[in-house]
Amino acid sequence: MFDILLAQAPEQIPTPQVNYAAVTPMLIILGAACVSVLFEAFVPKHMRWSFQLLISLGGIVAAGAALAIYATSDDQVKAGTTTFARAISVDRPSLFLWGTLLALGFMSVLLIAERAVEPGGAFVAQAAIRPGTVQDRAQVGSTGMQTEVFPLTLFALGGMMAFCAANDLLTMFIALEVLSLPLYLMCGLARRRRLLSQESAVKYFLLGAFSSAFFLYGLALLYGYAGSIKLSDIAAAAAGSDRSDTLLFAGMGLLVVGLLFKGSVGPFHTWTPDVYQGSPTPVTAFMAACTKVAAFGGILRVLTVGFESTSWEWRGVLWGVAIVSMALGAILGLTQTDVKRMIAYSSIAHAGFLLIGAIAMTDKGLEGTLFYLLSYGFTTVAAFGVISLVRDSSGEATHLSAWAGLAKRSPLLAAVFTFLLLALAGIPLTSGFVGKFVVFSAALSDGMAPLVVIALIASAVAAFFYLRVIVLMYFSEPAADGPAVTLPGTFTTIAITVGVVVTLVLGLAPAFALNWAGSGGFAF
Repeated sequence: MFDILLAQAPEQIPTPQVNYAAVTPMLIILGAACVSVLFEAFVPKHMRWSFQLLISLGGIVAAGAALAIYATSDDQVKAGTTTFARAISVDRPSLFLWGTLLALGFMSVLLIAERAVEPGGAFVAQAAIRPGTVQDRAQVGSTGMQTEVFPLTLFALGGMMAFCAANDLLTMFIALEVLSLPLYLMCGLARRRRLLSQESAVKYFLLGAFSSAFFLYGLALLYGYAGSIKLSDIAAAAAGSDRSDTLLFAGMGLLVVGLLFKGSVGPFHTWTPDVYQGSPTPVTAFMAACTKVAAFGGILRVLTVGFESTSWEWRGVLWGVAIVSMALGAILGLTQTDVKRMIAYSSIAHAGFLLIGAIAMTDKGLEGTLFYLLSYGFTTVAAFGVISLVRDSSGEATHLSAWAGLAKRSPLLAAVFTFLLLALAGIPLTSGFVGKFVVFSAALSDGMAPLVVIALIASAVAAFFYLRVIVLMYFSEPAADGPAVTLPGTFTTIAITVGVVVTLVLGLAPAFALNWAGSGGFAF
């Protein structure tokens, strides 16, 4: 009997077909992460930084080249394809999000690798050292760094790519953990202010565990409702099933809570200000840009593919969530005295704007949201690169009082930061203005005029705390013993320059990016 079962098993369980050309970019990133771990284990300590930097940047460039080759290979790419037994969907939105993640990941790795601004870099030399000890004070002046941050970054980036392309909920959950676990560790690796950094890591871990539990419980309820974890099967069951909708909407609610947490959408935002403030600034830049891209990529796919037929029931709830997120980000941002916390609340407001595009459920809404993610990511990484350059004896000077009179100390840095803040505020001739315009236009065409009016009011309120920093830099006198502006190293200069140039180009000539973002829908 056992021999009969073995003989029949290959016929009963067919081997899934894998389109390796489609998933090559993701496989390259995950493969580079594994190679990076091996180099961390076997390469001498004094050589690790160079090898890790080469592997990280080389892996991202190779993945980008593979993505470009596949995206331009033939017209069938526009229709999209599914692979790994329909667990991964490689379609135009996936390719756009992957390209965005790789570009932002490249910039983030440059900030992570920077050692000219802070001797030894922004990361602790030995993470196991207890804060406040003699060894901890000694390691601040050392030139070593915890190079494990490079493979952790690559694993997180690979998880983000899998997350926004996942076509079933179990794959999405695994990708969620792959992207989250490295970030929990990276948040606690700051060279300075170690207690604040470790506190942020613990908060992020605990709240992230709760959000993962919400996601997994929602997944279980949806499986109980549809008998499947694939988004297309859940959509089919929701459109033509006589089962009770209790499991459907309870499962969807829990699932969306987990997704909104990862996207820093209020009121599921409580981790964001503390984690942004306490984490090493390069990690903050990586989280603020790449995690938001991945999270909203997942939100777009879940809402559009899995729950579009039931949008009448849940759309009003997400209207309320978007309003709460915009209000919390705009109003509480006014009270912040730390520049990193201010940008954290800015990200919460932007998450509300992004959610407007996500619930539009139209091709224009998808196009606008993808473009908004692209423009916001480049601006944010560049802004955190600027923040890392204003320093005093204790490290980065993030209190707003330290930025008084910055234009007199460094006119160029103040001008760059002013331009980035205006982009975040959505001023014309910047990518931020175009991003808000296309999202709000999509919402208006889909009958969401009241929500757009609220968003415009929130944008006006949020603009005040951006302008407050600009006024502080240009119209206040610098303190005699105030912080100095550190000259950026090559890596930080490249990251800031790329961010500023892309922000300007997307503001003046956004057609190419908009056409790419709107070139196709989801495949399932």
